[in-house]
Amino acid sequence: EVQLQASGGGLVQAGGSLRLSCAASGFTFTDYAIGWFRQAPGKRREWVSCISNKDGNSLHADSVKGRFTISSDNAKNTVYLQMNSLKPEDTGVYYCAAETFHWGCTFIDYKYEGRGTLVTVSS
Repeated sequence: EVQLQASGGGLVQAGGSLRLSCAASGFTFTDYAIGWFRQAPGKRREWVSCISNKDGNSLHADSVKGRFTISSDNAKNTVYLQMNSLKPEDTGVYYCAAETFHWGCTFIDYKYEGRGTLVTVSS
């Protein structure tokens, strides 16, 4: 059974940092890319970052470039999203998802999605 468990969310003041984790199981981790997307109340889903566990390539949305960093620990089957300089507009439920690509990753609908973790950034 494929499982993706996001954790690490919480309440933080603007300018602060959080690190989210996505623990994966039930599939061959290095065959997949892991992506993070977020959804704020009343807003559309927004892709944030993704990383290929196959080749290490990553991608970030323009809205988070320079502030968020995605990394992967293949030994732990876990992907991390380090979020710095947080802004109130980063508030939302953050989900991780898994998909296979020939190389790299991109922002499309992924095959597997997990439950999210709530990030609240206060002004």
